[in-house]
Amino acid sequence: MKFRSALVAATILALPLAANAQPITGMYVGGAAGGNFLMEHANNGTNSGDLDSRFGPAAALSFGYGLGNGLRAEIEGNYLENGFNNLSGGPKAGGNEQKYGAMFNVLYDFVNVPYVQPYIGAGVGYQWAKETNMHIGGNTAATDTVGKVAYQGIIGAAMPIAGAPGLAVTADYRFLAMPGDRNYGGMAGSAPTKLSNDYNHTVMVGLRYAFGAAPAPAPMAAPAPMAAAPSPVSRSYIVFFDWDKADLTDRARQIVSEAASNSTKVQYTKLEVNGYTDSSGTAAYNQGLSVRRAQAVAAELVKDGVPKSAITIQGFGETHPLVPTGAGVREPQNRRVEIIIK
Repeated sequence: MKFRSALVAATILALPLAANAQPITGMYVGGAAGGNFLMEHANNGTNSGDLDSRFGPAAALSFGYGLGNGLRAEIEGNYLENGFNNLSGGPKAGGNEQKYGAMFNVLYDFVNVPYVQPYIGAGVGYQWAKETNMHIGGNTAATDTVGKVAYQGIIGAAMPIAGAPGLAVTADYRFLAMPGDRNYGGMAGSAPTKLSNDYNHTVMVGLRYAFGAAPAPAPMAAPAPMAAAPSPVSRSYIVFFDWDKADLTDRARQIVSEAASNSTKVQYTKLEVNGYTDSSGTAAYNQGLSVRRAQAVAAELVKDGVPKSAITIQGFGETHPLVPTGAGVREPQNRRVEIIIK
């Protein structure tokens, strides 16, 4: 109960400091501490049942890399400890279990949620479980350590700290399992003890720091329009696109048609068609996407009667944004193609 109250208090205190959540691009480190509950079955040949474990401490350190699109991977080192008192439906039992090891985790951050960044993940690795002074009834097992492959599931959320780019408070739940049986040899005159169905339920709060993070932009007062309607005598037109799309909307086709029609009303030598993207995704991907958007607009201009020889196409990727942002930001006004009549 004390740990749960501390978790709620830490979350409430962090809320006034929260900034807009941004996807991690590049390396990061993290650390967390909390508590865990152990579920485990024991069998020493004479007695069999679930161990009644005590709530114990837990800690983890991680080093990882984010791809800028919500996906990230990390190496985690962890430590968990639990004591146990009794065997359900059986005689008195006691002892202590320490678990430690390394996990490789793959996680996904939901980057479109303001102020807080939920995430889910899964991991696989290797864990060692050290049993100390384990006894069930009058049967005692020697202090011993056994290692096995383990897996885990993760669900949590990060809250970025305003004024400290890259720094975030994290809170998550982890389910760690060591499948299969582990055998611990008994002392003289005692039978070996087999432990199985080893599951840890863990809640932790921590800090995470992403290296090279840019300050998060202020939230926009209102969403940007999907397309801007130009003046009939305008020499430049802007067509906007949905995120990660190069398809023309009905409104976009209207604007391209207006540009094609008005190009016949002014004296021109060429039409420049320049494509752009926002800063989400990698620079190489965004460069290709900007070219595809420009090609889609150029093809529509030709369809509307503009000579193909009069059109020049360029892609500028995430450079030259209309609205300056940090890396990994989905800014609607930067996902565009500009038609310039010269």
